[in-house]
Amino acid sequence: MNQPLTARPLTFQMMDTHAGGDVSRIVLGGIEPLPGDTVRAQMQYLRDDADGLRKLLLFEPYGIPEMSVDLIVPATDPEAAAGYIIMEVMGYPIYSGSNTICTATAVLEAGIVPKREGVQHFALEAPAGRVKIEARVENGVVEAITCEGLPSYIDTHRATIQVPGLGEVTYSVAYSGGFYALVDATELGFGLTLDEERGLADCAHRIVEAIQAERGFSHYTLGDVGPLPFLHFMGPVEPVADGFYRSRSTTYVHPGVICRSTTGTGTSARLALMNHEGRIRPGDRLETVSLRETGFIGTFTGTRQEGPHAVVENTITGKAYVLGHTEVVVNCDDPLVACDGLHHILTARQG
Repeated sequence: MNQPLTARPLTFQMMDTHAGGDVSRIVLGGIEPLPGDTVRAQMQYLRDDADGLRKLLLFEPYGIPEMSVDLIVPATDPEAAAGYIIMEVMGYPIYSGSNTICTATAVLEAGIVPKREGVQHFALEAPAGRVKIEARVENGVVEAITCEGLPSYIDTHRATIQVPGLGEVTYSVAYSGGFYALVDATELGFGLTLDEERGLADCAHRIVEAIQAERGFSHYTLGDVGPLPFLHFMGPVEPVADGFYRSRSTTYVHPGVICRSTTGTGTSARLALMNHEGRIRPGDRLETVSLRETGFIGTFTGTRQEGPHAVVENTITGKAYVLGHTEVVVNCDDPLVACDGLHHILTARQG
């Protein structure tokens, strides 16, 4: 006799990881196959018909909004080893550098891609498309992941806007997997230290709300990708060596989240701005350093012209750490758990 749905133990398997301090929860099993002939189409199905997985793992009692979730799915690109769908508090970005670094590490640790000593190459399929990965393994440990950043460009350079409580704010806008407002931290009175985290979140919230109320943005091929969700605080750029720069940086995700890392897409956005302003050349590298002293290295690999835009090609390098392996039990009878938009994609097991 079939048990009622709420009596079935609904479970799935997860690996928690972090890169630069940002926790990515990698869902490895327990999810039914999703409809869609591309990873992008499967992402759209999750967004429109099964958003319960994102809400479950990013909000209480299972998680917090500062985390991200990456669902491993079969790749539809024959050259990719696996696909992954990224979920964050703001929704479903088509790409993320820190999530890609974490996912690439997870597929190696889980044996989806056999781990080999030295440098190895493989590809993953994000909603944005195929992503080339270089992994460096030493003594069985994944010491570094280098992934392609999305082609990035400057949409707006040094515009101004009146922000309630702040006055006139100067900002640029880059696209690097999502639209980023780029602001000078020093002009806004910040040194980008950990004790400023709450003030940074409040400041960024005000600026993003003002920009969203005033204007929207359109990608030159993707069209409307939604309201601007990200803001990146830029510290001074300091030369470290020939062709190597360092800058303190902080990324905000609307609404309300200051990322623990500098983010890969934030780093790509910085490279696009530095190229636009003539301050970087192909082959140069920028290390962005977070409030928690973690960092990613972005490498500017080249440019191409796409209509009016100088599009920056780049890679992001970082390291992810495995935090734990978990079998999550979904209790639909729990008053804090909403199973609407969730139960139909979970693999149910009879107890």
